[in-house]
Amino acid sequence: MSVSLNRNLAFLCPISLVFAGGAGVAQAQDSGEAYELPPIEITTASPVAKPKKATSGGTSRSTSTAPSRQAQPASGQRIDETLDIDIPAGVAIVSGADSFVPVTVATEREILANPGQTITDSLQNKPGIAGTTFAPGANRPIIRGLDSYRIRIQENGIGTHDVSAISEDHAVPIDPSNADNIEVVRGPSTLRYGSQAIGGVVSVENQRVPTYLPERGFSAMIKGGGNTVDDGGDGAFSVTGGAESIVLHADGFIRDVNDYDTPLGEELNSFVNSRGGSAGVSHVWANGFIGVSFSRFESFYGIPGEEAEEGFLPRIDLEQDKVLVKGEWRPVSSGIEAVRLWFGASDYAHDELERHVEGGHEHEHEEHEEHEHEEEPAGFEVGSVFTNEEQEARIEIQHTPAISRFGPLSGAIGFHWDHADTAGLSNEGDSLLEPVDAESFAGYWFEELEASDRWRFQTALRVEGASVDGTGYSSIDDPAAPVIFTGKRSFVPVSGGLGALYELGNNTVFRLNGQAVERAPAAAELFSKGAHHASNTFEIGNPFLNEEKAQTLEVGLKRTAGKFRYDANGYYTNYDGFIFRELTGLTCGVDLDSCHAEGEEEEHGEEEEHGHAHSFDQVLFQQRNATFYGVELLGEYDVGSIWRGIWGIDGQYDFVHARFDEGGYVPRMPPHRLGGGVYYRNSNWFARVGMLHAFDQDQVAPNELTTPGYTLLNAELSYVVKTGGPTGLAPTMLIGLRGDNLLDEKVLNSASFKRREGVLEPGANVRLFGSVRF
Repeated sequence: MSVSLNRNLAFLCPISLVFAGGAGVAQAQDSGEAYELPPIEITTASPVAKPKKATSGGTSRSTSTAPSRQAQPASGQRIDETLDIDIPAGVAIVSGADSFVPVTVATEREILANPGQTITDSLQNKPGIAGTTFAPGANRPIIRGLDSYRIRIQENGIGTHDVSAISEDHAVPIDPSNADNIEVVRGPSTLRYGSQAIGGVVSVENQRVPTYLPERGFSAMIKGGGNTVDDGGDGAFSVTGGAESIVLHADGFIRDVNDYDTPLGEELNSFVNSRGGSAGVSHVWANGFIGVSFSRFESFYGIPGEEAEEGFLPRIDLEQDKVLVKGEWRPVSSGIEAVRLWFGASDYAHDELERHVEGGHEHEHEEHEEHEHEEEPAGFEVGSVFTNEEQEARIEIQHTPAISRFGPLSGAIGFHWDHADTAGLSNEGDSLLEPVDAESFAGYWFEELEASDRWRFQTALRVEGASVDGTGYSSIDDPAAPVIFTGKRSFVPVSGGLGALYELGNNTVFRLNGQAVERAPAAAELFSKGAHHASNTFEIGNPFLNEEKAQTLEVGLKRTAGKFRYDANGYYTNYDGFIFRELTGLTCGVDLDSCHAEGEEEEHGEEEEHGHAHSFDQVLFQQRNATFYGVELLGEYDVGSIWRGIWGIDGQYDFVHARFDEGGYVPRMPPHRLGGGVYYRNSNWFARVGMLHAFDQDQVAPNELTTPGYTLLNAELSYVVKTGGPTGLAPTMLIGLRGDNLLDEKVLNSASFKRREGVLEPGANVRLFGSVRF
């Protein structure tokens, strides 16, 4: 582990200067009085927004489930009255008591303290959530064992419009520094968000489209951090300000990390260089807002593994431009309580670069050091180009509460449209994905009944029409002369759900939820037909796939206030026609007719590239019935007062078990995990030491390897202080240290395709992080 922090500290210079300048007026809030953790507003799970109400313990909690922060008046007073209090990073925060589905939240402080390069890194050690960890720059979330086409990732209500679901080496174009918080709905979310959310939703929320005018007309933040494990750092800023009814916003970030260290040495080709930013403007009035933003994301990163060690050094050069329109209107008088609008249009592209370096590992390392920060280093060739042009729109209309014989009814209807032109073209051999045109339109309805002070019920229905027009293989019985399918497949997924909440008293809520949901196959599942260099697979879609259907029953118990807080969930899901990628055991070159069994001589079975053979593992998209079930437990207990603060303990446990009905395990499942820690907090200080143990994963699919367990030891110490300042512009400053994997464990991820190549996760790391908020 590197101990040099000189380069990392450069990212924190602005923070250091503000600390130095404000030292004379800093007024530490060391009153030591224990404070109640503030509630967390949940916005993703349901379109039915609820007003706040007091809990039995006398503290307020948010029952809002609106899709975005509520419209704010120009006066600076937020309609939703969200508390602007930093929540200690690292605490296993229990949130969303009034949601009919389980929700996990990563706060801004938690994201800042995390050393990872993606939004998934802040989530993957929470119960029910893991990551694909294909590369430091490409790590997609896994929820309850489900990933890719079953997990929707969105920013401010609009999808990411990328190609990360097509392959695990493709990045999600959202940087962690852009997130004010990240909400994760664990479980089926197709009712609101469509087919590609059958496993859950990861929603990044921020103020790129301003929804309110800050108090005193201005707010700003500078934040960043540096890591020892990769000698890298990150920095970001955001500014929001305005006058009268016009609010402006701008932000930017930069992320620059080198190859990371493992217990066995440096992981070659694991660097990440990213940068981006946005600008937005909104018109804000007392009953709503309407705004628009433009953002750009660029990333250049390497893919570690066997190909990197052999000298190919695969890398991805990515860029995306996005326009987002967002608005909300709350009529003063009518049968409509709120109208909400989202529109997004994106232009995405990335090049997959590859190169062979002669002379062995030492020479490869020298070449990497020389070219790692060039966007297209000399000698690299473009093997494939992926593009996606996508437009998406959603509108929701929430009606005012209606009185029925059973109690007040609150509900909303919505309409959702999406269109995408996607392609993954190769410069040699068969292309992975010929150009496809995909379009969907859906209508959905949510209704909630407050039957009594204790009972609430929810029902929801969604009907969706989806079509995919493309080219693939309808038969590969004769690889030399495959039968080509060209045309359109159409689907009509129908999904419905029922839920019940019962307040047991003492801030405890019992939840029961049942859903029958359907998912239309994605374009790549239908029409893939070529080699994919970065993931080292030759993927063959199936144009005759049917809708994937799932029936889920879930029970939960949650307590979000008091000394003892917990969230316990159990679920059971039956899949009819579960779509998955099955390894066939065959090896291919860059063309279908090169595929052959291992050991067979094939005249055209290998690609000679700079004198080096290149082969790919053949995978087919298949459908089988499957059953998933699991448990997610999370708890924290404030033991007592000490040193003018509170100390306590926390714990977690989760597992997912997934088998096909005909026998055999579903591929790439996360292991059982058990963890806990000890924490201390007051109004200034936060400290925590915790461990998370992953058990051996021996429930594996054919052609998969078992994965040994590991234990992560993590620790954090941070300090926050609010200073005095001129004209009331008082900055709140945070600085902290966090250690991850302090035992320097050899960590292999059973849910990653890189497991079979033996690619280790980062070793021991210390991160210095900080922020200044005005």
